[in-house]
Amino acid sequence: MVNNKPIGIFDSGYGGLTVFRSIFKALPEYDYIYIGDTARAPYGNRSFQTIHQYTWECVQWLFKQGCPLVILACNTASAKALRNIQQIDLKNEDPSKRVLGVIRPTAEVIGDYSQTKEIGVLGTKGTVQSGSYRIEIGNFFPDVKVHQQACPLWVPLIENGEYDKPGADYFVKQYLDQILEQSASIDTLLLACTHYPLIEQKIKEYLPGNIQVVSQGDIVAHSLVDYLQRHPEMERSISRNKTQRFFTTTDDTEDFDHYAELFFSAPVKSGYAEIKC
Repeated sequence: MVNNKPIGIFDSGYGGLTVFRSIFKALPEYDYIYIGDTARAPYGNRSFQTIHQYTWECVQWLFKQGCPLVILACNTASAKALRNIQQIDLKNEDPSKRVLGVIRPTAEVIGDYSQTKEIGVLGTKGTVQSGSYRIEIGNFFPDVKVHQQACPLWVPLIENGEYDKPGADYFVKQYLDQILEQSASIDTLLLACTHYPLIEQKIKEYLPGNIQVVSQGDIVAHSLVDYLQRHPEMERSISRNKTQRFFTTTDDTEDFDHYAELFFSAPVKSGYAEIKC
């Protein structure tokens, strides 16, 4: 890693790999290092202070690996930690480095998906409580009404390998019913958690045909392509060996590799990352 300057990608666990998968497909020539903080996951129900602390520690670890740019491929971290990192931490650390999230690029385009101007946001408790999507979407599409629904059992179902079992159907339908009860005019549902693409097909089975489901991977990847085009100084600073993909975890590597393969849709061989608190 000494001679590389990869793009860093962070998530509290595995979900960010669905975003990484899209980014790597769009930009295969760059080097990457992914860290999943599985030892301290899930982040969804933790406080703002704790999520900021954990996220910043992992971002600093990526900086030490040479990353000039870090993507928070985690909605909870983007909602609860990104603002402080961008406005405070980076100024003290290194103003030349950049940390980007997944909420703003999604908010910039999601309003264009809806004909009725009513969107449902499905996310973790932390993401929903932060109100980040409602605020950000309102900034870009003030005429769009945003409905939110926390789905706290979806991540455990996915990470425990139960998401494709019949027992998961009850909890998928339960949260969908709850958000659709908020308005009959919702025509777009945003999967505001990077785990949720694994149950996208199951979600669609319980929705009327007029409601479309939007996941974030391709949106974030397209936004990153645009960002690098607009910031050539950053683009030039990233190393390009085309085959350098590093996966790291703060917990058991064998366990991480097993589950990560489901999210990344390719074999994963990870290393251990020690985060010193």
